[in-house]
Amino acid sequence: MSEAKRAFGKREIGFVLGILVGLAIWMVPIPVADLSTGGHITLALTLMTVVWWAFQISQPAYTSGIFLALLVIFQVVPGTAATETTKAVSAAAATAAVAFKSWTGTTMWLVIGAYLIATAVKTSGLGERIAYNYMLRFVSSFKSIIIGIFVLTFVLSLLIPHPWPRAFLIMSVMAVIIKSSGIPKEDGLKIGLAVFAASVPVSLIFLTGDAVINPLAVAASGQTMGFASWFINMGPPAMVAAVLTCLLILALFRPTQEVTINKDEIRSKLGSMGKLTAVETRTIIWLVIAIVLWMTDTVHGINIGWITMIIAMLMSMPIIGGVLTPKDWSAVPMQTLMFLTAAIAIGVVGGVTGMNSWIAATLLPSTAPSNLFLLAALITLIAVALHMLLGSVIAVMGVAVPAIIAFTAPMGISPIVPTLLAYMAIAGHFVLPFQHLNMLVGAAEDTGGYTQKETIRLGLPLTIVMFIVTVGVMVPWWNLTGLIK
Repeated sequence: MSEAKRAFGKREIGFVLGILVGLAIWMVPIPVADLSTGGHITLALTLMTVVWWAFQISQPAYTSGIFLALLVIFQVVPGTAATETTKAVSAAAATAAVAFKSWTGTTMWLVIGAYLIATAVKTSGLGERIAYNYMLRFVSSFKSIIIGIFVLTFVLSLLIPHPWPRAFLIMSVMAVIIKSSGIPKEDGLKIGLAVFAASVPVSLIFLTGDAVINPLAVAASGQTMGFASWFINMGPPAMVAAVLTCLLILALFRPTQEVTINKDEIRSKLGSMGKLTAVETRTIIWLVIAIVLWMTDTVHGINIGWITMIIAMLMSMPIIGGVLTPKDWSAVPMQTLMFLTAAIAIGVVGGVTGMNSWIAATLLPSTAPSNLFLLAALITLIAVALHMLLGSVIAVMGVAVPAIIAFTAPMGISPIVPTLLAYMAIAGHFVLPFQHLNMLVGAAEDTGGYTQKETIRLGLPLTIVMFIVTVGVMVPWWNLTGLIK
């Protein structure tokens, strides 16, 4: 009996449940007039996949691959009829073109470039040097460690366009501080929690703070937003979220004893690195070029995706580069790209097949409240509720954002407004570790060291913070910036 129980655990239950949910949705009679057959199939496959993601039945890329293949096999997008200027396109080809649309734009190439740039900063030693110098100058107590983590995360978010490498780099520095200063394990995990929790709101300050998901949020709105526009409209609200998260950690996780920082060991680590190397210098030059081009994208008109990609490629060139090597391609995770492709496909295919509009008409109120503060509160409530159920930032964006855009369309406001409100509520929120990948990667003995218990303790009050930020900060701020007209 015990072997049978072990053989049929959480993963197996999730696998069967996902199939049953998909079949149940498909068997529900929905008139074609309300939802097309392709939309009905897309809805069934989407919920099946989301259940699989939530139960972690397998590495997400595998379930993503199944979802993408089934979309094409079931030909959910109708083919186009032949005209005088174009040839007929089969339903399978049309579906594939829509499902893999993320690869024909800049999104996936930005992700690839971001991973390579992050690798360059890490392998060159530049990131570690910056972290050690900061700690020597500004860290002296437990409180200053926590604040320093948030400041370092902010500084490095301009240099490393992905939250995971930043968090791992900062955690490696924290590990030296924890060990050399004799900080007890109980306090050490609080520091680990702060490292990965800081990556959540701080990643939303700059468009390239999380070069994987932030541009995805903009793309989901169907609008465009450059580096400067993102910083003006999302930067201040995200900073408020970061400050409130930092204050929550300081209030909820007090040290069991006073902390004395052993700066001699940190100074020794920094000294062993020697002077700034030629590779670090070239890395700095390319980072400065990248930051300048990111910040002036509305001037030169080049999409940040292509900027990020070409900067990464130039870092490998002889004479001018020499920073990235062939082995650094291993830092680009194929599994993440597959997962992102599927998550993006949910929203894109859902829009083409009518699934998104049907969800909006079925689940949301018939009319949106005219008061923008009430609208922001409603969007936040819907986004947080879906996030609690589905547990994935990207999956919820794929389902919720298109539906919310359709819901708010009659109001005449730009789609970017409800999109970013929902995105802040989703991307800045978590209760359990699996509900945010930034927190999940840190919830292990060899990374952040914290457990589900500490995550819940921080995540529950963090839900209130999201309402404060979306309703109390974003709406009035956007009235000032002109995003809401």
